[in-house]
Amino acid sequence: MFDVGFSEILVIAVVALIVIGPERLPKVARTLGHLFGRLQRYVVEVKADIDREMQMEELKKLQSSMQEAAHSVEKSMSESVRDTETQIKAVADDVEKTGENAAPSSSVSNLESPSINPHKQA
Repeated sequence: MFDVGFSEILVIAVVALIVIGPERLPKVARTLGHLFGRLQRYVVEVKADIDREMQMEELKKLQSSMQEAAHSVEKSMSESVRDTETQIKAVADDVEKTGENAAPSSSVSNLESPSINPHKQA
């Protein structure tokens, strides 16, 4: 965080010893240590919260893109189903029309002979 060298720490310690005094210096150092520890924990918690929020945003974006992809797949599938149903209906209509146009003739029934049909027994 801060770039503090050994010589700078030594100067701070000497000034603290002179200003605070040797009787109260251990108590002040302990208090500063506790406060510094709390500060570090607070900074770590804030970083973790920020990371969690960023991950949540990424997950929300991913969820949104997945929903869009699923919607587009669903739309294309429904269009394919409709197209297929339309084609099936058209083929069924064509078969129905050709069935109505073709009249049963007696020559078709005469083509069937007992030797050719395996289902009829002689």
